[in-house]
Amino acid sequence: MFSLREVIGALQSYGKAHQFIQQQRLWKWIIIPGIIYCLLFMVGIYFVWDYSGVFIDYLLNLFALKRWIAELENSFVNFLFLLAGFAVRVVFLLLYFSFFKYLFLIVGSPLFAYLSEKTEAIMQGKDFPFSFGQLLQDVWRGIRLSFRNMLYQTVLMLILAILAFIPILGWLTPLVSLLVECYYFGFSMMDYSFERRQWTMRQSIRYIGQHKGMAVGNGVVFYLGMFIPFIGWILAPCYAVIAATIHLQQQKLPHAPNR
Repeated sequence: MFSLREVIGALQSYGKAHQFIQQQRLWKWIIIPGIIYCLLFMVGIYFVWDYSGVFIDYLLNLFALKRWIAELENSFVNFLFLLAGFAVRVVFLLLYFSFFKYLFLIVGSPLFAYLSEKTEAIMQGKDFPFSFGQLLQDVWRGIRLSFRNMLYQTVLMLILAILAFIPILGWLTPLVSLLVECYYFGFSMMDYSFERRQWTMRQSIRYIGQHKGMAVGNGVVFYLGMFIPFIGWILAPCYAVIAATIHLQQQKLPHAPNR
């Protein structure tokens, strides 16, 4: 489980991120990559929603369920399967979010690492000397973590996709899938701060495991932003990394904890 207090703290950090972006005039680092993200995101949604419906019809025909439902002529059973089908499509959409999100995290690692570092430098009132080698390390760390999280999350999402076919129990799978999505996305956004403190991935995983609410809260706002067409799709990714950096900066994390 996760702490509601930590979730609220992560939510509040988005308001601080908005003020920070306005004060420091960081819009150019947010709008351009946000537009690219928005365009790719819309194209992907269209194809995933369309082909997930084709997949559901294929399974129903494969197991002769569609014919069985028609012969049964029971409106309640038909309603249950309609809800189950909708749940499956939502889970597939969330699965798409996962893969696209990680692709964007991998491609955008240099930008996210820069935004996180710049945010912390301004908050601390000092400049971190630019190091191309350090930037490459941050990017490589972000890519490795993205692949690790993608693997874990994919396994969980596939399990939930199977459970979605079970009436009643399947109704809960979209909510659980959403929480899983929020957790892993928030984790990725927070790790840039851990990397600057020279934490190992194991230390980052342990910290997030103890403070799941921070990751969930950061990811929740990102997903809410996805429900705001265009504007939300453009702003959500970079807002998330700045909000995560501000929140962790306030936690006064130690530098390179004992291993």
